[in-house]
Amino acid sequence: MSGVMKRMGMIFRAKANKALDRAEDPRETLDYSYQKQLELLQKVRRGVADVATSRKRLELQLNQLQGQSAKLEDQGRKALALGREDLAREALSRRASLQQQVSDLEVQHQTLQGEEEKLTLAAQRLQAKVDAFRTKKETIKATYTAAQAQTRIAESFSGISEEMSDVGLAIQRAEDKTAQLQARAGAIDELLASGALDDKSGLGSKDDIQAELDRLSGGTDVELELQRMKAELAGGPSAQQQAIEGGAQGNGQQPQTPHRFDKQ
Repeated sequence: MSGVMKRMGMIFRAKANKALDRAEDPRETLDYSYQKQLELLQKVRRGVADVATSRKRLELQLNQLQGQSAKLEDQGRKALALGREDLAREALSRRASLQQQVSDLEVQHQTLQGEEEKLTLAAQRLQAKVDAFRTKKETIKATYTAAQAQTRIAESFSGISEEMSDVGLAIQRAEDKTAQLQARAGAIDELLASGALDDKSGLGSKDDIQAELDRLSGGTDVELELQRMKAELAGGPSAQQQAIEGGAQGNGQQPQTPHRFDKQ
């Protein structure tokens, strides 16, 4: 059973692959691939924008901390000028803490700036690839459309296209049916003429005696015509007259004597 199931699965996949191959349009596939590349490019650009936004926030925080550090330094100097060393020490202590935060933020800022540059470069390269793919896609689509049109025209001229094949089959069937009807009509005519098939309509039907008489009379007419032609070839009116008289006797008729006119 496992072997049968594997074979059935293979047959199903083969038929499904063939059906998909017939249904696949390369132009649609190219458009879909181009759409996916645009989506990827959009994601990369969104990533660049997010990194740039984070970098800008760090820069704002750095500016704020640096401003506070400068303010504490100024307060320390004023405290020393007034003889308040304790206040000056507290201001410098706070400034040192802020400077540590500034250093950490500067490291993060450099990291984000590096990531932003990498993503920007990747976005530019991807943009170039997308533009090149779009140009190639349109060229392939135009070439495919032209080849498809040429194939259809060639198939129409050669008669191997599906539409022309249907028309050719219809014409062939019509010709075959016409030939069959013509052959049937000719066979019926021959059967009626030979008497093998009775004419049920009663029109033009003859019995066997009448048919035999018609045959004999037709043969006699042919013999008379043959004798007349022989007499003409012999070249004498007497021979022609004899042929006519012989033919009349053969038909059982008496030769007619020419009328004589008595002189007054």
